[in-house]
Amino acid sequence: EVQLQAYGGGLVQAGGSLRLSCAASGFSFDSYSVGWYRQVPGKEREGVSCMSSSDGSTYYQDSVKGRFTIVSDSAKNMVYLHMNNLEPEDTAVYYCAAHFGAGRLWCLSEAEYWGQGTLVTVSS
Repeated sequence: EVQLQAYGGGLVQAGGSLRLSCAASGFSFDSYSVGWYRQVPGKEREGVSCMSSSDGSTYYQDSVKGRFTIVSDSAKNMVYLHMNNLEPEDTAVYYCAAHFGAGRLWCLSEAEYWGQGTLVTVSS
């Protein structure tokens, strides 16, 4: 059974940093791609960053390019999202996700597997 558990959210001032963590189980990073999505109340969930299982290539939403970095550690079954220079517009519930197969453009649609969300609040 694929399971994902995200944590590490919190309250941070604009310009600050946070690291989100996702503990993954029930699948191999060789077969499943992983990523992060976020959702603001009243809006659709959107892909923030995803990493392909085949070659580690990454996708980033334009608004986070240069500020966010996705990292996976298959030895520890962990996925991280390093978020720097945070902006109030980054405030959202962040979800860890997994997709069976390679590729990174699945980030533009829905994933098959989700963890519970972790709230990130950026104050101005």
